[in-house]
Amino acid sequence: MRKAKTRWRITILLLALALAAAACSEGESVDVGEETTTTTTAATTETTAAPEGTTEAPAETTAAPAPAEAVLIAAQGSEPDQLDPHMTSAYASFQVLENVYDTLVQPAADLSMEPALAESWEISDDNLTWTFTLRSGVKFHNGRDLVAQDVVYSFERIIAEGLNGWRFGAVDTISAPDDATVVMTLTQPSPNLLVSIAGFKGMAIIPEEIVTDGSIGTSPVGTGPFRFVSQSPDQGIVLEKNPDYWRAGEGLPKLDGIQFVQIPDAGTKLTALRTGEVHWIDTVPPQDIESLSGEDGVTVGRVPGGDYHYFALNQNLPPFDDVRVRQAIAHAINREEIAEAAQFGAATANQAAIPASNAAWYLDYAPFGSGDAATAQGLLDEAGVSGLTIDFLVSSDFPETVTQAQVISAELAAVGITVEITDVDFTTWLDMQGNGEFGAFMLSWIGNIDPDDFYYAQHHSDGGFNFQGYSNPDVDALLDGARVETDQAARKALYDQAAQLIVDDASYIYLYNPDNINAWRNEVSGYATRGDNAIRFVEASLG
Repeated sequence: MRKAKTRWRITILLLALALAAAACSEGESVDVGEETTTTTTAATTETTAAPEGTTEAPAETTAAPAPAEAVLIAAQGSEPDQLDPHMTSAYASFQVLENVYDTLVQPAADLSMEPALAESWEISDDNLTWTFTLRSGVKFHNGRDLVAQDVVYSFERIIAEGLNGWRFGAVDTISAPDDATVVMTLTQPSPNLLVSIAGFKGMAIIPEEIVTDGSIGTSPVGTGPFRFVSQSPDQGIVLEKNPDYWRAGEGLPKLDGIQFVQIPDAGTKLTALRTGEVHWIDTVPPQDIESLSGEDGVTVGRVPGGDYHYFALNQNLPPFDDVRVRQAIAHAINREEIAEAAQFGAATANQAAIPASNAAWYLDYAPFGSGDAATAQGLLDEAGVSGLTIDFLVSSDFPETVTQAQVISAELAAVGITVEITDVDFTTWLDMQGNGEFGAFMLSWIGNIDPDDFYYAQHHSDGGFNFQGYSNPDVDALLDGARVETDQAARKALYDQAAQLIVDDASYIYLYNPDNINAWRNEVSGYATRGDNAIRFVEASLG
């Protein structure tokens, strides 16, 4: 999971914490109100009242499912806020939607871009025209054939209304010269275009009719391996196998269905896995990784992630507008202690954003000390600052933020800085962040692949997520230049320069890169924890 200056997608995904791996926000099941359930047979259409709090897919979307034999029960730590891929900012929603929708291309296991709905693409010699050829025979879950106009509609909706319109900054026009071809013309070269339009399911291809009838947020219809059946407080979200999936010839998906259940309490969720009540859980409490890894019947999947945890000081408020104060705080904290307290060793301290596992773009740069109170005090004295109090905004929906703030509070006390922790629910957190009601805020970014994902929206003067108020014309020029540089070595050099300035200016004070961790019962096969935090069950099976 990211959010614009009002309330764009944050992540979660931290999209985040998941992000990152992303820990998901806590939440209770949502009663979505009384709906109508429609069951269709070859001869008749019968309508009956559904139980209160249940949302059923409309008849044209899916018929009532036959009893499934191999249904994987997946436990999430939080409730999806909605199921519109273009409008949600919740990692819990994307855990579900990853299995319902497709994008034009998609990240492979190594995070390179591979064909999905587009089987191939060509780039003009001037890098300004991209032509995508759609795979034939793809059907939406309502039975309608996918055509190129669906891609045009989806992208135009994201640009006009969605949370990720900024990803199309270099796009001039999107057209469908025929049902199998999508053409995108650019105003400037965009070497990261594929990641921008396909890095996560927020860029999903949807049918216009589910927007027109208003069902997209509660009854999603995609082209993915599983189709939506229902959502209710007692059953969670139920998906069934899509028999018309475009990889059906490969025998995929292998599962008959998935049931996503919401278990906010981490201990309860872990117990449910151990007892076999659920087959899979989205996160493992860091303190339980070692013990769980040694248990019979359970597999722990752990990979270095592309997420990063950080905090940012409000540069619109004195004295945080003084770079010396921000640098003092960056010197005074001990990232190793913070990572250990929050992640129990399942993370790597880092003073920049990009983790070492992302070898193509990693920068080994660490100008700050580790708990260096002497240097920090010297900078504060130079800035004429003493008796400083920081209002630190966190959310217990992401417990790591609370733990990290507590450790930081103790560390900053050594240089006479008082931290007052403001712990609010995540919805309030988003509002306060967007309104600038903080001295510092802490969260994480998840699922990053390209360096543009790590830096532009957060640190460009015009970035949609630059809530800390950072502005450096040199950084803007470097980030703008890197966006159009097609030579990877030259592009890497530009991002390295930008990253050094961002770190030196303490626009964000980076803490660590967490591992991505899931766990599942040994009867689950074909599933793997991914570096981008995507939850894909297309190749999973039970047996």
